[in-house]
Amino acid sequence: MSKLFVISGSSGVGKGTVIKEFLKKHPDYKLSVSCTTRPKREGEIHGVNYFFLSPEEFKESVSNNDFLEWAEFSGNHYGTKKDFVQNCLNNNEDLILEIDTKGALNVKNLMPEAVLIFILPPSLEELEARLRGRHTESEEAIQKRLASIKTEIENSKKFDYKVINDTVENAVKQLENIMEKSA
Repeated sequence: MSKLFVISGSSGVGKGTVIKEFLKKHPDYKLSVSCTTRPKREGEIHGVNYFFLSPEEFKESVSNNDFLEWAEFSGNHYGTKKDFVQNCLNNNEDLILEIDTKGALNVKNLMPEAVLIFILPPSLEELEARLRGRHTESEEAIQKRLASIKTEIENSKKFDYKVINDTVENAVKQLENIMEKSA
């Protein structure tokens, strides 16, 4: 039977890298494709990277209760369509959703069988160093992210599993163990 794995973690914790490495080793798992209202970036493909929706289309989907979860980040909307997830599960595909903690808890409410996994940094100091090391955000944005981490870590207490991303290899091994147990 197929499973839904929901992976969350604070910004800068490396969840995208861990998922990418996991999928290289386990191509039988599928990464969910989210919807977004943000503009398509060079090289992105509709239906592969995201389903690109206009703000009106997104709003209509919200009104129609089409989303399993959705959120707004930096003025853009992101969401996971219920029918996409259900179609994957019906096709016997194990699916990974990479979303924020609030969205993950919404998914768990609607689909209690979903397995929630929270990726943690080795320490808060290391996470701050990773955020600063990216050189992609202002000091104000970094402080805002650091403040939200406390809420996310509090929310992670409601998750089924926690993975510490001290190294990508260790984190992938922990994910493999969790997914094996959950099969």
